[in-house]
Amino acid sequence: MDGHSGAAGRQGPSRRAVLAAGLALALAGCEVPGRQEALRIMVPTPPGGGFDHTARTLASVVEEIDAVPDIAVFNLAGSTGTAALARLVYERGSAGLLLQMGLGLVANTHVDSAADSVTQATPVARLIEEPEALLVPADSEYASIDDLVRAWRADPGAVRVGGGSTPAGPDHLVTMLLAEELGIDPAEVVYRSYDGGGPMQAALMRHTVEFAAAGPGEQRAAIDSGQLRVLALTAAEPDPGIDAPTLLEAGIDLEFMNWRGLLAPPGLSGEDLAWLLELVERVHASAEWGGRLTRNRWTDAYLAGDGFAAFLAEEDERTGRTLGRIGLA
Repeated sequence: MDGHSGAAGRQGPSRRAVLAAGLALALAGCEVPGRQEALRIMVPTPPGGGFDHTARTLASVVEEIDAVPDIAVFNLAGSTGTAALARLVYERGSAGLLLQMGLGLVANTHVDSAADSVTQATPVARLIEEPEALLVPADSEYASIDDLVRAWRADPGAVRVGGGSTPAGPDHLVTMLLAEELGIDPAEVVYRSYDGGGPMQAALMRHTVEFAAAGPGEQRAAIDSGQLRVLALTAAEPDPGIDAPTLLEAGIDLEFMNWRGLLAPPGLSGEDLAWLLELVERVHASAEWGGRLTRNRWTDAYLAGDGFAAFLAEEDERTGRTLGRIGLA
């Protein structure tokens, strides 16, 4: 105790103490520039699909690594996903909102002539990619991809195909590209669209459709349990965890990879964008995210910032050309 403490106690705190207390108060009220205390991830499709699964996986990792105090996922379905994109573009300058998106949304903007372009938003990062799996129920008459191809070529109208995405989405797009490669007129393909992987799986199990296209991660539990069989994968390389060839190995010259990533609203400040990029980098570098990649059989396709912006612009143009060629745009 020093000799002046008694006088200070009677007369109030010293000037130095007042300044220190004021500085501490000011610092306590300041946030790290760009940092968001609450983050919403918007999913442009109903619950249960690939976008929804990815968004909720991402949110759970953000929570586990304590990166954002308050994070929520919500679904805004409508207009084949473009309603959510319109909402994102409308919320200009808001760094507290992300859109979970991917190839399916890019394609749907070309089908819906009134839709905003994905290039109007702020590219944040591409996260993952995965092939499509061609699936049949365990008791299907098709023992192999060759069996399916023979039956489909012989009578395209008799082989019904299911998918958890709308026309021009990845499930539908890979089906049309496969038909084109097999010499089947895409106009003859009987494709039935379902609201996500759950309803699609139910239709497959009831034999409402003969086969379906879906992401293997989305149908992982049904594949692992033996309820569904994979006839082929659209990847360049086989998956050691799935007993099925690639289309390339089966002599079909088609490789197709779906991908998913994140967009933010347009008009972000430099600080806000830097914070979002730092957030996704932290998630990507975490052991928790690495575990999710393995569990869901997702391939790490991380590409952030300017690199993702260049990829997105190229993908937007390429997808438009492909859809135009097969008569979907």
